[in-house]
Amino acid sequence: MKNSINSKGIILVSVLILFAAFTRLIPHPFGFTAVGAMALFGSAVFNKKVLAFFVPIFTMWFSDIIINNFINGTESFALFYSYQIYTLLPMALIVLFGMFFFNKITPAKILGGSLASALIFFIVSNFGAWTSVYALFPKTFMGLMETYVAGLPFLRNDLAGTIFFSTLLFGAHYLLTLKFPSFKLAKEKIK
Repeated sequence: MKNSINSKGIILVSVLILFAAFTRLIPHPFGFTAVGAMALFGSAVFNKKVLAFFVPIFTMWFSDIIINNFINGTESFALFYSYQIYTLLPMALIVLFGMFFFNKITPAKILGGSLASALIFFIVSNFGAWTSVYALFPKTFMGLMETYVAGLPFLRNDLAGTIFFSTLLFGAHYLLTLKFPSFKLAKEKIK
């Protein structure tokens, strides 16, 4: 396939990422989400860098709006919140990582990418928790280490969620593009 714009492929990948973001809105074990998987998947299959960044990050931001304004019931409607940089920044870092990591899509790469994605999200988001005004630990190196130790249970669930949802996204996409080859994007090299 030429490196031209394939709107069917773009729509398919976007819908899969939107589905993954929707899973944040339904009951789930704490931290067991598709956050890292959305960014990893987008970076691996979008052949346009702007889409690889925009779709997962926009979808995360949009699901944050729903969660923070309608599910968690904040008092005033907000498009952004102060801590949001520490959830959107790791998404961008995961996309950047995935762009360099995925020369081919293989089960081993999906597993390795899922592990790296969970670690990136853990490191950046817990650093953000430590810097926030609501931090539970002092603003010292030991306080930062205590923040990371306290976050370890979340890392376990995030890793499990990232592996599960990465498998689901990559697997669904693979099966759909087998059935409908016109949905395949030029970047994809599946082994």
